[in-house]
Amino acid sequence: MPIRGKPFKACRRCKALVDKNAEVCPYCGSRDLSDDWEGVVIVIDPEKSEVARELGITKPGRYAVKVS
Repeated sequence: MPIRGKPFKACRRCKALVDKNAEVCPYCGSRDLSDDWEGVVIVIDPEKSEVARELGITKPGRYAVKVS
């Protein structure tokens, strides 16, 4: 079975995971996107999430834990 690439890119500025074909991050507007990222955090309610607070996430969404 062939290995497929990651289905998302990660924004280096806000760590949001965006569509592989995106050229601009819809969360922060950055064009600095990377294919080199690790881990996924899904935030539903950033105001109540200790993880979101620790990572500096203020909007609901899917985020990378580490972006290179």
